[in-house]
Amino acid sequence: MMDIDGGAGAEFVESTQNFLQWFQSLPGATFQQNIRIEDLRERGAGRGIIATADIEPDTILFTIPRQAILCTTTSDLATKLPSFFTQDASSAASDDGDDSKSQDGWTLLILMLIHEALQGSASRWKPYLDILPRRFDTPMFWPASDLAELQASSVVAKIGKAEADAMIRTRILPIINAHPTAFFPAGTPPLSDADLWALAHRMGSTIMAYAFDLESDAASEKESTPEDDWVEDHAPPIMLGMVPLADLLNADATFNAHINHTPLSLTAVSLCPIPAGTEILNYYGPLPNSELLRRYGYVTPSHARHDVVELPWDLVQSHLHRHLPILTAAQWTAATASVEEPDETFVLERATDEPDATGQITTPATFAGLPEELTDAVKIFLKSVVKAAPAATVVLEDKTVRKTVFLEGVYGALGEREGQYATTLEEDDALLANGARGRREMAVWVRRGEKKLLREAREWVAGQLDEARRAGLSRGREDEQGDEQAAKRRRR
Repeated sequence: MMDIDGGAGAEFVESTQNFLQWFQSLPGATFQQNIRIEDLRERGAGRGIIATADIEPDTILFTIPRQAILCTTTSDLATKLPSFFTQDASSAASDDGDDSKSQDGWTLLILMLIHEALQGSASRWKPYLDILPRRFDTPMFWPASDLAELQASSVVAKIGKAEADAMIRTRILPIINAHPTAFFPAGTPPLSDADLWALAHRMGSTIMAYAFDLESDAASEKESTPEDDWVEDHAPPIMLGMVPLADLLNADATFNAHINHTPLSLTAVSLCPIPAGTEILNYYGPLPNSELLRRYGYVTPSHARHDVVELPWDLVQSHLHRHLPILTAAQWTAATASVEEPDETFVLERATDEPDATGQITTPATFAGLPEELTDAVKIFLKSVVKAAPAATVVLEDKTVRKTVFLEGVYGALGEREGQYATTLEEDDALLANGARGRREMAVWVRRGEKKLLREAREWVAGQLDEARRAGLSRGREDEQGDEQAAKRRRR
């Protein structure tokens, strides 16, 4: 994951060594002799873990005792402010409507990280906190000029800066300011709201990029195998936690290691032979590059297979109108008003296999069809058209005609959606070929992936249209032949 700081070379190495010594001193912790923590900042990956010798499958790479995990069951803040860590306090707002007293796993972990950071050398997690990034390069921190490079990508609306600001203002700062002795060591002056604001933003980004879902002990006793679903391979999480060392593993769409949960520890296990010099990679799930960028501040070509793009309903509806010229303006208005608005957008994605037991995907990802929700929405809408304009029944009663209208509307909407981007797919390819770097390169990968998917979807729809039109012509010829035969019978 992206790490844009970490100190000078000597400081980076020293903090890494201090962390590893701290980790290996923990009761129950293990660290395989044929791996090491590596400085990968030259490729924008912060720290990573590299194999120093060939590693066989099913090798335990490291073991993390649960007591090393920073979470609600291990944080000292839970003993200082127990009321905020009860089930009632973490799941619902207080009776007096004070949202600052309503905490969930996300805000509790922000408070815990802030608390530990303010303890300085007194925190038992200090060597771990020292290697966490102090700056991030996720879009949350991009200026408007860089965000503009994402163009028409829907990820821009999902960055959530305003929501994060509101959360800090109502649920983080009030608690710290109301309980300064719980957060600030004796003799230490409290931080200003501005400094606390910046610290809360940093800790929120840290959680976004590094935190793990932690399962219950009962769920972790369930034996799991690499064949289990990679995304949801355990019971629903009961808390978020910071997991030292596990979060140093970078991730990709194809990977070679997996984190297993047990009642006493988390273990990283190799899934396949890992040659010496190879980076050990975890898996974050089938995320599109837009989500990788939003959460972690990086993109990878291999995650392009999971790219998605959103198609707004209003575009589809607009293009359906163009292919229903029989409707007057009044009839169109009546049709649109009589149907309940479907979801605002429909997510287009490719069909792709899950990673196999070794973390690999060998089959191509292909666009195989439109979302069922979109098809259903159009069916319902066309029914409303018939109600609003009974004359349309003559046209739309034919199944082939209905399908053609649907496909033509979607085809036009896909083209207009692609046209919303300021550059073309070909121009983006040229930018990458000519060496776009940094934030611009990441933004180009995101928007290029969405345009490519739109093109694939349009080609698929075009193929379906050809089939529908051929079916219509064939049916028309059959009807003509039937009419001719009927006319001959009448003449006899």
